[in-house]
Amino acid sequence: MPSILIIDDNASVGTALDVLFSLHDIDTLHALSPEQGLALLEQQPVDLVIQDMNFTEDTTSGEEGEALFQQIRARHPDLPVILLTAWTHLSSAVDLVKAGAADYLAKPWDDRKLLITVNNLLELSETRRELDRRRDREQRDRSALEARYDLRGAVVADPASERVVNLACQVARSALPVLITGPNGAGKEKIAEIIQANSLVAKGPFVALNCGAIPSELIEAELFGAEAGAYTGANKAREGKFEAADGGTLFLDEIGNLSASGQMKLLRVLETGRFERLGSNRERQVKVRVISATNADLPTMIRDGQFREDLYYRLNTVELALPALADRPGDILPLAERFLDTGKPLSTAAATALQRHAWPGNVRELLNRVQRAAIVSDAELITAADLELSQPLLPITAHGLHGAKQVAERETLLHALRQNDFNITACARHMQVSRVTVYRLCRKHQLALPELR
Repeated sequence: MPSILIIDDNASVGTALDVLFSLHDIDTLHALSPEQGLALLEQQPVDLVIQDMNFTEDTTSGEEGEALFQQIRARHPDLPVILLTAWTHLSSAVDLVKAGAADYLAKPWDDRKLLITVNNLLELSETRRELDRRRDREQRDRSALEARYDLRGAVVADPASERVVNLACQVARSALPVLITGPNGAGKEKIAEIIQANSLVAKGPFVALNCGAIPSELIEAELFGAEAGAYTGANKAREGKFEAADGGTLFLDEIGNLSASGQMKLLRVLETGRFERLGSNRERQVKVRVISATNADLPTMIRDGQFREDLYYRLNTVELALPALADRPGDILPLAERFLDTGKPLSTAAATALQRHAWPGNVRELLNRVQRAAIVSDAELITAADLELSQPLLPITAHGLHGAKQVAERETLLHALRQNDFNITACARHMQVSRVTVYRLCRKHQLALPELR
């Protein structure tokens, strides 16, 4: 049951509020003085404080209430405080709301309005506590993951990326082929490195080949090697990637670009561990863990006759789907800070701009933007202008009309926040809603609340 501390020198006020809240399953404590209220706060936790502005008889300045609020704010910065005030002290209450008070109500108060305000604040407090608990759990899980496995310096700050990395570490000890899917630049090779580092062949070689960067007529020579004279320009024998990776891991990126002949030969190697160099009749035996990656839709390619179905199931014993950077927003700022090797920090506006951008180029684009900004910036902080994010597109995770409404709502909120220098009270007044609504919308759209005030 939630609890509220009432600090008011009038005992009848405490009684009236106790009766009102008890009818709605809210527990109350009552203190008759600021000193008693502060002592109760130290003795037991409460979810909300309702305080008067004057405590000494014939005193109407509101200075006592202001001093009490400042002490509560200093000792319990996240505890919501509602001010009870006479209309003659409205300006003082407004100033305190600007300083962080949750709301103010005039005496005599309206029971219905008070209950709405209290319930909104209690709901917000519970949401904040649940968010803190979830963050604590996630941090403990990440710490355990980092302690148990070699993550090769990967940034794992978002639950979506954590799930992929956790599964990668779990399958690393097996010899099963792994297929990593995801958009270009999302970090698929880093996942492959993590698998290799935690595998039974961690001390063996890690060889990477981008199948999309090699001409189709040369890809087989790259994979399997070639004898001298096997093709034009082959002046001497050369080993392929499979031989180079013997006893370790071979990472084949953009596997969807492999030719039909190359697909057939790759399937045979996966099934038998044996292959022949181009221009040779001698079979060679290797033991290689194959990890492949693609941004292509392989099932569609299979239906179109562009990719072998039997090879697909050989490669796809375990599939790891790595989300786009926009779908793991918790990674954006930690990655940006990792890329800033100059030590130059991001401004608040730059951090906001990074979080708002859609990142069609994923981690690779983020690296480019941040490192370029660090070079061109002459200031002590990297500004939003330094990043040159001219089209801060917002990722739409919902579809249709609902998704459009969510994007419009987020844009409206961000516009109001920027117009009012990210001041919550001013933003609420601008949008003609309560502070509680602004906080709720900020959490709904995953805006960085520590930057707001």
